[in-house]
Amino acid sequence: MNLLDPSTALITWFNQNKRDLPWRETKDPYRIWLSEIILQQTRVNQGLPYYLNFLKKYPNLESLACASEKEVLRLWQGLGYYSRARNLLTCARAIKTRYNGKFPSTSEVLLKLPGIGPYTAAAIASFAFNEPVAAIDGNGLRVFSRYFGIRDDIRANTTINTIRALANEMISKSFPDIFNQAVMEIGATLCLPAKPECMDCPLQNRCISFANGWQNEIPYKSKVKKPRNRYFNYIIFRDRQKISLNKRKAGDIWQGLFDFYLIEENKLLDPDEFEDPFVIELLQRGYSICKTGKDYKHILSHQRIYSRFYELTLNPDPALKQISLLKRNALRFYSIEEIVNLPKPVLVDNFLKSYFKSY
Repeated sequence: MNLLDPSTALITWFNQNKRDLPWRETKDPYRIWLSEIILQQTRVNQGLPYYLNFLKKYPNLESLACASEKEVLRLWQGLGYYSRARNLLTCARAIKTRYNGKFPSTSEVLLKLPGIGPYTAAAIASFAFNEPVAAIDGNGLRVFSRYFGIRDDIRANTTINTIRALANEMISKSFPDIFNQAVMEIGATLCLPAKPECMDCPLQNRCISFANGWQNEIPYKSKVKKPRNRYFNYIIFRDRQKISLNKRKAGDIWQGLFDFYLIEENKLLDPDEFEDPFVIELLQRGYSICKTGKDYKHILSHQRIYSRFYELTLNPDPALKQISLLKRNALRFYSIEEIVNLPKPVLVDNFLKSYFKSY
């Protein structure tokens, strides 16, 4: 039985069992911040290649702050939750402007930066600057709710604040960085959502959930809203070897990414069901429309996107393209070489791989 105090037990266990991850070997706040933003809502094995690619292209904060949004979104493509990428760039620029390119050293000041919440601020402050503040992510919430036997809704802010306060009392004042890393590591490898491996856990002898057999009841999570279905009918306007795309605006998913002319309805449409005025205008001019390939399904956290792609090949009609198409619908024609470098939703990227054989 482990008789060490919980803080010491955690640190001892971590030093013997930690995984070899590149961001653990640095005190550089830029690298720590980058890894934490990438790993939000992302598994380590999925996020690691993105972390390495970002460091290769943007080795320091100065280089990232000078990047364009399009470049950052393109590098982020496939990770999802694209607001993280936009916040990454906004935050880099804010640090460059407000703090002369140097990260603030306390969680209190870090919290004032765009895209940095309580967990990320605590992670940077503890890992880079040894501030004794608990970094509570999803793994930490699970570990501490079980350890302290907290049966309240883990999604509620009051519960999160309670756990954060208890963790701040427990954290090692000498090694807050290792303490926080240990909690995350236990949550990722032992204190799993289902079938936790309690017999190997260094906190087992003091864990209230283990003592009472509550591991499968804690943490308690209230139900989330059922994902809503959305139906995207895409029109691909083709002009010889170029196709049209538009940049998505704010207020919906995939802000700043590129997709096709979109008609969203309550179902996927058949060719004779289009009522969109612009499409109707083109069909009346004698243009033909045909379905391209299979239908696609893309699952997001709160939405399920069902998509069907249609191709409309344009006749040589410069006036129509310039006035109706480009100006009225904010579409632009791109070559395949240009499209490859545009940031796109995974759904669109997957379609393009089948649409262009050379993509």
